[in-house]
Amino acid sequence: MDHDQRRQRLQDARLYFVCDTATDPDELERILGQALAGGVDVIQLRDKLAPAAALRAAANLFAAAAAEAAALFIVNDDPELAAESGADGVHVGQDDAAVATARERLGRAGLVGLSTHRPEQLDAALTAEPPARPDYISVGPIWETPTKPGRAATGLDYVAYAGAEVDNPRLPWFAIGGINATRLGSVVEAGAERVVVVRAIRDADDPRSAARELRDGLAVGGSVGSGSR
Repeated sequence: MDHDQRRQRLQDARLYFVCDTATDPDELERILGQALAGGVDVIQLRDKLAPAAALRAAANLFAAAAAEAAALFIVNDDPELAAESGADGVHVGQDDAAVATARERLGRAGLVGLSTHRPEQLDAALTAEPPARPDYISVGPIWETPTKPGRAATGLDYVAYAGAEVDNPRLPWFAIGGINATRLGSVVEAGAERVVVVRAIRDADDPRSAARELRDGLAVGGSVGSGSR
């Protein structure tokens, strides 16, 4: 795919799932397959502790699963691994490689996402010029989460700010941080149309059902039950 085709898929995406390498390749393949079957649009490989060999092996599983489901595959904070594995993009944080640098390392056809935690970071992303402008941003963490230890929660006010400020459809944004089926309604009510989840799918007994519940909740404005974790 070229950059425009990837951006269109990103624009259409609603449910984004971040997962680590897991301890068993078969288990990872099961989780990814079920998540994608349940309606996940984007999968991201993120594992700060895994050795390089495990990351490469996991990246191959992610790439295959995404290709089979016609989903997007993003690698966290490693443009070289993203390029090597044929990923659709890379996601960087405020303290990682700059967007322009990540784009240069990844290649112009790839997507670059950026984490934001405060209004001024969101504003900077909105006003950045290519190639420093991200293709999408995340907004959060809305609630404190063990995935981001030490990162203070932004609360729903930041979601509301993003909903009011980001009127450019070319910059999709995803609410992130402690979101599950129970909390989804309040996130959507605050203004989010897209969300990122980790444990709500990864730790579910039935990742497919957990993903479907979240996807259905996004489609109807977040009015779902509390079955997901």
